Parts: sequence; structure tokens; C-alpha cells
Amino acid sequence: MSQSVIRVNGPRNSVRNLKDFKEEIPVPSKHEVLVKVHSVSINYRDIGVANSAYPFPVKDNVIPCSDAAGVVVAVGEGVKSHSKGDRVISTFDPTNLYGQQMDWLNGHGGPVDGVLREYFTIPAAAAVKLPENSPQSFSEWSTLVCTGVTAWNALYALTPLKPGQIVLALGTGGVSITGLLFAKAAGCTTIITSSSDEKLNAVKSKFGFDYTVNYKTNPEWSKEVLRLTNGEGVDYVLENGGSGTIAESINSVKMGGNVSVIGFLSQANEMPDVATLALAKGAVVRGVVVGSTQLLQEVVRFVARKGIRLPVEKEFGFSAEETSKAYEYVLSGSHIGKVCIKVSE
Repeated sequence: MSQSVIRVNGPRNSVRNLKDFKEEIPVPSKHEVLVKVHSVSINYRDIGVANSAYPFPVKDNVIPCSDAAGVVVAVGEGVKSHSKGDRVISTFDPTNLYGQQMDWLNGHGGPVDGVLREYFTIPAAAAVKLPENSPQSFSEWSTLVCTGVTAWNALYALTPLKPGQIVLALGTGGVSITGLLFAKAAGCTTIITSSSDEKLNAVKSKFGFDYTVNYKTNPEWSKEVLRLTNGEGVDYVLENGGSGTIAESINSVKMGGNVSVIGFLSQANEMPDVATLALAKGAVVRGVVVGSTQLLQEVVRFVARKGIRLPVEKEFGFSAEETSKAYEYVLSGSHIGKVCIKVSE
């Protein structure tokens, strides 16, 4: 039997270079499960893979995307932990079962084929079961694979977040909103930034975040963050910008606070003196590279028990054309939260 598969076809120089293919449905080996994909969540990494902005190895004609939620439809003869009918999400790097970090050599949708297809196999140990009868959709659950684990890693894997602390997130993308939803559920104060008052009003109204900061009208926005925190600063920063925002992020953090570097959306002409800035605050500045199956299991359990609804803004259809449109929508920056591809009902 064949399945529909989408690949990055030819030169990786455009989000339009995606093509539909018909390929054989894989057969699970002894310790694998076969997953029927219901929904795939898009990350900026996927766009970088398509247009060569991704700075790590990528397989030729790769099947893109790393984040899928679906149902187990077959199991290998050695699998005892999963059964047909289990709802699951697959970990970003199937070889990384425990710990805080991963490398970039085994992540779905880059160096190895990803999940933008109707069926794929994965080691049973890397397939995380979803709770039965949960209100979250397949699209919502799919966002936890990369976005959810990244936010969870930043807040809990090294120095665990505590109730009453303050968390700052840059921008209104998936990691920022998801991370602040986790922080709110843990009893923390939340601050979010954007260049758009319309977006800030929307996220405050929809998600109930405590404070908003417009970094366009406040170019030195760390001063506004310090004002909102009575001069103390925040305990955690989810730093999406990179070299263009890292100085303001460190200036926003309290003494001994944590800055998790998770993106590179804003580049500076000249790199700030991060070493001196971090020393002045006694801050931990840490790169967060998604995370392990262990962290995915932890965040699934947290979301289920807290009943957190994950921020899926829009769903696109399953085709190369629709996926290109989804990529372009994410690139436009007009989204709030996550964008998904609905593969099947």
C-alpha cells in the first residue's frame, strides 16, 4: 500500500520547493510502532530547512517537519509497551531518551526524514502516549514535540521554576505563549513582548498574561521590565531573538536569574559582550536545544493534569501547496501561537 509524502524537492532555496509523492507505507521492525499521522505542527526550523537558513546538516530531498501526533496502527513483534489504537506523539530525536539536551544529527525533518506524511515508524521507546479522552486536539498535542519540550526544558530541566516567580517571553510565537501558559499554570507572573499592541492586547485577553511590553515603542525594553518588577527583574527569560535581543534579556533578569537562548530571529550587526553582561547579573545564559523523550513525557503529563489548551491558531490542509502556504503564513509573522498541518481526521 502507498501513502502520500511531502518532500523538499531539489534546491533548498524556497518554501515553494515542496512536492507531493506516493511512497510505500513502512513496516515496523521488531521494536518499532507504525503511526498514522493526524496532525503536524510547524516550526521555524522547518522553514529554515526549506530555504537553507537552517545551520545544521539536512538530508537531500528530506521529508520535513519533526512534530506529529497520531495513532498507532501496527506494532513490531517485540513491542509490549504500546498497542494498536494508542494515541501518541513522537519525540523530536528518537535516539535521545533521557536528559536535558540533544544534538542536531538525529532530529526528524533535517538530517533524517521527518513526519510530513501519512504514516511513519518510530522506536516504541520514543512514542509518548497521550491520555485518553483528553480535550486537546491532535494539533494541540503535536505542538509539544518541539515547542512544548523547549519551553519545558527552559523552565524545569536545569533550575526548576517555582510558584511566585516571574517569567518573561519574547514575541508571540509558539514557544513564548506555551512557556507562559506553563508558567501561569505553575502560579507565576508572566510578561510578554511584541512590536504590535494589537497582538499584545490579543494575548493578554485570550491567555490572561499579566503584563505586556511593546519593544518597538520601548527600544530599551528591559527598563520597562524592571519597572514592572519594581526594579527586581525576572527569574526566567525565554530568549527567542539571539544576538539582537540578548543584551536586553540579560538586563531584564534578576541577580542569579536564567536566560534560555532558544532562537535567532533578531540578529545584531555587532555581538554584545554577553560574558560581561552575564557576569554583572550572575546570570545563567543557557542554550536550549529541544530535549529528550523524558522531557516530552513530563510535559504531556503536566498539560494533561492542568488541562492546558495549547495555542493552535490555524490549520492548513495536507499537500505541498498547502504546506507552502502555511510556511509563508508563519514567515509573515502575523500568527499568534502555532500553525499546523491537518493530515487526517
